[in-house]
Amino acid sequence: MGFRLPAILRAKQILQRSSSANQTAPIAMDVPKGYLAVYVGEKRKKRFVIPVSYLNKPSFQDLLIQAEEEFGYDHPMGGLTIPCRENMFIDVISCLNCS
Repeated sequence: MGFRLPAILRAKQILQRSSSANQTAPIAMDVPKGYLAVYVGEKRKKRFVIPVSYLNKPSFQDLLIQAEEEFGYDHPMGGLTIPCRENMFIDVISCLNCS
């Protein structure tokens, strides 16, 4: 029942870089404490606000690994971008909400 610390640290690095790059971005103001915004989609990106507790879930970490392989630490939307189909992401999030 452990979690993969390196994936969490990579996500933290991504978030720190995106927040420092977008200091004046007004969109960040609508993310409540304990949540983060992610952009999901293959072509057209849709923004989701999710609890940070998802970062240590194995199924979400798989998405983070996919994002790292696709973008490295240079995310085109300025925030954490996950390159998967929107419906697949919703399925993963739905499973996390049930557990």
